[in-house]
Amino acid sequence: MSHNNNPPTAVDVIIEHYEDNKMTGIVLVTRKNPPFQGMLALPGGFQEVGETLEEAAVRESKEETTLDVELYDCQLRAYSEPDRDPRAHVNSVGFVGRATGIPIGKDDAKKAGVFPLSQIPKLAFDHNKRVREYEEWKVLSK
Repeated sequence: MSHNNNPPTAVDVIIEHYEDNKMTGIVLVTRKNPPFQGMLALPGGFQEVGETLEEAAVRESKEETTLDVELYDCQLRAYSEPDRDPRAHVNSVGFVGRATGIPIGKDDAKKAGVFPLSQIPKLAFDHNKRVREYEEWKVLSK
């Protein structure tokens, strides 16, 4: 994963989906590849050399959902637990953004869809933890 034995950096994005200026839920993707192949997850992926974390979050969101995501001016939290990804030690930074339109699974995502916060199933990686922290952030940011 990393050419110099340092953990790579990834991004996870909670995309608030809006229709008629009303939030309908968050966008989840069905993973096309291992690990957690076939499970639902937040859109995201690895930062590329030469891009900011924010650019990576927007790019990965577009690649996996076809949506144009507008990020909020914040980061949720960074996760650095060595065992959070079964492939290797991967650091991940969480973002929140918003989008409209119909999500379509592309790239590493087999499918994409909108899920109400009250109906979030078991997610891949530590993404349920990230959703819970997002819900806490949402209450505090009002």
